[in-house]
Amino acid sequence: MDPKIKYEIEFPINSSPQLLYQYISTPSGLSEWFADNVNSRGEFFTFIWDDSEEKARLCSKKSGEKVRFKWVDGNSKDTEYFFELNILVDEITKDVSLMVIDFAFKDEISEATLLWENQISDLKHVIGSV
Repeated sequence: MDPKIKYEIEFPINSSPQLLYQYISTPSGLSEWFADNVNSRGEFFTFIWDDSEEKARLCSKKSGEKVRFKWVDGNSKDTEYFFELNILVDEITKDVSLMVIDFAFKDEISEATLLWENQISDLKHVIGSV
């Protein structure tokens, strides 16, 4: 089976970086737009959607700027795949955007991109950035 391919998508978001960071770095913030429910125990986060559940480890974060979650297997061992949410602020205009870095199989990238577009749309509604 071919490995997944890394891809990046940038979304402009009308929000302060501090507010946005709360929604990408905390279980309560993530459960408002990313998954139906998010639980954390230490550095491990459990993302729950309908009937499925995925675990990831918060492997890096920079306060107010970015978070990276590495997907883990059933034994809580890191896999090679992660997703990263990176807050970008334009130095001149101060415009804020969210860079999403994720992985998908080649024939699923457009579907995965659409999923992110829907989730970021939910995020924008939650923070009033519509």
